[in-house]
Amino acid sequence: MNIASTTHFSDASRRAGETAALLARRMDASLLLVHALPGNVVRTFGERAHEAVRSALQDEARRLEALSGARVEPVVLTGEPEGALSALVTERDLKLVVSAAPREETPFLGLGGTVDRMAQALTVPFLVVREASALEAWARGERPLRVMVGVDRSRPFEVARDWVKELSRFGPLEVVGGRIFWVSEEAKRLGLVHPRSYKDVSLELREALEREADALLEPLRIPGVTVRARLEPGLGRVADHLVALAEEEHVDVLVVGTHHRKALARLWSVSQHARRLASMSVVSVPVLTAEQGMATEPPRVRAVLATTDFTEPGDRAVAYAFALTPPGGTVHLLHVEPADASPEAVQAARHQLELRVPATEQEAGPHKVELTVLKGDDVAGVITQAAERYCVDLVCLGTHGRTGVGRAVLGSVARQVMARSDRPAVTVRMPRA
Repeated sequence: MNIASTTHFSDASRRAGETAALLARRMDASLLLVHALPGNVVRTFGERAHEAVRSALQDEARRLEALSGARVEPVVLTGEPEGALSALVTERDLKLVVSAAPREETPFLGLGGTVDRMAQALTVPFLVVREASALEAWARGERPLRVMVGVDRSRPFEVARDWVKELSRFGPLEVVGGRIFWVSEEAKRLGLVHPRSYKDVSLELREALEREADALLEPLRIPGVTVRARLEPGLGRVADHLVALAEEEHVDVLVVGTHHRKALARLWSVSQHARRLASMSVVSVPVLTAEQGMATEPPRVRAVLATTDFTEPGDRAVAYAFALTPPGGTVHLLHVEPADASPEAVQAARHQLELRVPATEQEAGPHKVELTVLKGDDVAGVITQAAERYCVDLVCLGTHGRTGVGRAVLGSVARQVMARSDRPAVTVRMPRA
């Protein structure tokens, strides 16, 4: 296993090198101490430039080896740092790159600078070191590392979470999942009452978001790791709120996933702004990291939503929901009545749902069963919102399998749900006659 630390021989990069060396020793990795010579310097001074840098790197490598006990190899590259380092990632199978943060006096807090360009180019986790003492204490085995990971339902979050889980193999962690949310947007997604202001968080909304955050963080609940979620309503740029939350929690490292956004899309990049604004060390984990051999957390099915209109295809979806849910999981059975349905109709529908619970589930069965009857004329919308509110891992939908005119006229609730929801869905068709 190899990790790399970049240096331009400043005090800050020497300090970052010390942190990288201690991390390398903790992870039983070799440290590559890297400096990239600009092409114009090489063209002007030739081999003399190489020799001078190589000598300085060797001296620094010996110092870091004596300090940490890690294996340190000096590496001189040529060209722009981001390009040369990207090639080294592939050539030497690097798992982590460490760099000092830009100086505080750097214009625009380093926007567009070398650190920013490296973060955009690298396909492996990138650690920007600030306030290194806590990281070093963890690397020496003196204390747990306090980590905040930015939480949402996205692929960048998943790769960041999986990287934190990998990090826990090397020492104890105290993880805080930081979830920044827009109240009105979440209320709409979950089908709850629209708030009066951006800080008006109802109890039902907070409970639903906490349930979702806990489910997203559940893979981190392993020995050696303590986990809790911290939710805060926000307005504006997510990175500003996330950094403020990390500072309130006094974390040592903020971990965020990144999509490597380009051009104007970078204005909304959480990872880019976190690297620039945070007062603590920041690790940005590219989605491409998952393609570089990092272990990824397999999906888990813990809660399934099955909808039925009390027709044969709908009831077949109920049966599949119980079959797909592992013991100990939760099966949510849902039926949607028209918006103007009477209380008597709702009660009758609930009774019909009760009749569809298998006998093996009646008393202390292998699954927890929740029965819900909701009202609404937009059936697909009601189902989609319920799936979000219950934080299910899978949706089971029966379909009549109509084609041609029948499909065009009647539409398909199952098709609409799959188009509007980003949760995995299973459609259950009837056998051919």
